[in-house]
Amino acid sequence: MVISMAILKIKIKQYKMIKRISLGLLIIALSTSCVSKKIYNDLESKYADLKKENRSISDENEELKKAKNQLELDQAATNKELEKVKAERDKVQTDYAALNKKMDVLKASYAALEKNSDESLKANMAKNRELLEQLGAKEKALALEQEKLDKNAKRLQELEDLIAAKEASMRKLKETLSKALNGFEGKGLTVEQKNGKVYVSMENKLLFNSGSWAVGSEGKKAVVEVGKVLGDNPDISVLIEGHTDDVPYGGSGPIADNWDLSTKRATAIVAILSENKAVNKQNLTAAGRGEFSPLASNATAEGKAKNRRIEIILTPRLDEISKMLNDIN
Repeated sequence: MVISMAILKIKIKQYKMIKRISLGLLIIALSTSCVSKKIYNDLESKYADLKKENRSISDENEELKKAKNQLELDQAATNKELEKVKAERDKVQTDYAALNKKMDVLKASYAALEKNSDESLKANMAKNRELLEQLGAKEKALALEQEKLDKNAKRLQELEDLIAAKEASMRKLKETLSKALNGFEGKGLTVEQKNGKVYVSMENKLLFNSGSWAVGSEGKKAVVEVGKVLGDNPDISVLIEGHTDDVPYGGSGPIADNWDLSTKRATAIVAILSENKAVNKQNLTAAGRGEFSPLASNATAEGKAKNRRIEIILTPRLDEISKMLNDIN
């Protein structure tokens, strides 16, 4: 752009010089009428050349003016672009400064976060160690509890097996008694198993006369058969209960009431069972219930007859079962 402007200035100076020379030659030609034709022709030729040169310079001058105008437009555009670039540069510098400021803030935040993270990490690690210790203690406790549960499960299985064996033994005992007392069916004697026990029930018509505690001959035969079975089963606990109806005792002698009568009748059965040397007397217990544990209503003669009875209750020894239960608990 600077070179083009210099060329333009040179062309303008040349144009002005040619114009002055042409004007000077014209004045000389007019002032000297005695100039030779040859000189005149030369001047004419030079003048024509100068005019031609002048037109060429004029054209170039126009081109240069156009070039100048374009250059000025280009310079204006360049200046505008320069201002835009400067503005963008200023913005970039401003943004850069802001970014640097943010970077400083981030660095400070990161440093604080790193410090806090270290402290938090240490705290978390301490907490995790504590939790691991607690977990380890719980695992040990659970292992001990599981061991205890396994042991109890084993004992429970043993207990179930023992109870099953006891029940099987009592079923066999009931069957044995039923066979042994088969001859007394229909005479007021029954044998049944319930609640893990065997009940031998004998009505008074088989055993005693009214108001008496002396066992009749037929009844004694039945009691003796029971004694034989008990002799073969020494681990069975035997409870002999005497029962009456609700009619008050009206006899004389050492009997005061139905309590006494039921107790004496139970004791009489114990005495007969004890005659069998194989029967463990420590397993025998006599009890009088009077009229307070009836099987039926005392409102009828039939009910009264059922209530006047001896019950021999056979129970398996539960010492081993009780020991197992204590071990489990």
